[in-house]
Amino acid sequence: QVQLVESGGGLVQAGGSLRLSCAASGNIFSINAIGWYRQAPGKQRELVATITSGGSTNYADSVKGRFTIARDNAKNTVSLQMNSLKPEDTAVYYCNRVNWRNWLPWGQGTQVTVSS
Repeated sequence: QVQLVESGGGLVQAGGSLRLSCAASGNIFSINAIGWYRQAPGKQRELVATITSGGSTNYADSVKGRFTIARDNAKNTVSLQMNSLKPEDTAVYYCNRVNWRNWLPWGQGTQVTVSS
């Protein structure tokens, strides 16, 4: 199946920035709505940002104004620019299709840790 690989996470101070990247082994992003998800320890996985095949974006209230999702169909990647990071953004970040019925196997995710 298609393999999803997330990268770009790291340890940053509050107020810092990171840019995450999601790469797929197959050309799937051009026709599918893609989302970034995150999961903190003991918490439910949550959808934080989405982008449709037409480029329409949506964000969870908790990240609105701070995160920007974008896609590059030619490179088959989706990025998440994260600015003004807060400790509560600490989580493992994953990418996948937005519709859970169409989810691909999850990648390993990339860890984002924001210190105060």
